[in-house]
Amino acid sequence: MTKVAILDDYASVALELADWSAVRTRADITVFDRHLSEDEAAEALQPFDVVCTLRERMAFPRTLIERLPNLKLMTIVGMSLTNLDMAAASERGILVAHPNFATPRFAAAGNGTPELAWGLMMATVRNLGEEHRRMREGGWQTTAGVTLSGKTLGLLGLGRLGKRINEYAKVFGMEVIAWSQNLTDEAAAAVGVRRVEKETLFRESDVISIGLVLSERTRGLVAAPELALMKPGAYLINISRGPIVDEAALVAALRAGRIAGAGLDVYDVEPLPSDHALRCLPNVTLSPHLGYVTRELLGAVYSDIVESVTAWLDREPVRIANPEALQR
Repeated sequence: MTKVAILDDYASVALELADWSAVRTRADITVFDRHLSEDEAAEALQPFDVVCTLRERMAFPRTLIERLPNLKLMTIVGMSLTNLDMAAASERGILVAHPNFATPRFAAAGNGTPELAWGLMMATVRNLGEEHRRMREGGWQTTAGVTLSGKTLGLLGLGRLGKRINEYAKVFGMEVIAWSQNLTDEAAAAVGVRRVEKETLFRESDVISIGLVLSERTRGLVAAPELALMKPGAYLINISRGPIVDEAALVAALRAGRIAGAGLDVYDVEPLPSDHALRCLPNVTLSPHLGYVTRELLGAVYSDIVESVTAWLDREPVRIANPEALQR
């Protein structure tokens, strides 16, 4: 019987949030609820025909793909997967199925990341993580936060995410400025935002929120020179991708108190190593890449995966990101 693996289901909700009955009747489904190293994955996934991934939680380099002789179909969340060697998959004739984001189910579930960004911002400027820890330990308040009203929010990126956060900021009475490589004065003004140069954004902002796609242009965009421009009382919020920020430079700035704090949902290495320096800094609020992790979005994702796997089992056309694999 066909074997299907659902990877990295940390919250154990994959089978609950979608109807897998069309797959269950013809395949054995195994759910992995923890992250696997490459060697663990090479051993555990040997017998599987289908592997269902969730964003970048699991890397599939050539060295892993070549150790999975039975793999025939992978599902990804997106049109591509940055840590998947698509060429290696195609050479092996492995189909890589992508979702149909045009369906209403995805349109209705798209606000999780900006909502998480705003919640992380609130938690960071009011020291909720540190105060929560002290309460759990039997203590009481020891910090004083700041209000957002009247402050300046700097948006690195004014795309779908940045525009939504801008709407929240206006309700809170914040002034909003923005910068990105392609942002124009006209595009910013159209949503009531003032476009500034990058250096100005770092100097003037009380809170900076990153809303950029990771690319070669944005990797390491926020490094020691940018952090040095920030006010001592300013905060950095990152819910986009870890490598946009130079992590070592950020740790150094936080340790030295050169900025007031940071709220982070994304990291260079995920899951974040248990001994990582960020876990020990009191002026950092951490969340484990929860931006897109809502029941609504995961339900849409897993429902789409079911449709792709079912179509493949029925030998019907599947939306694939690597049509060259069909020639193998």
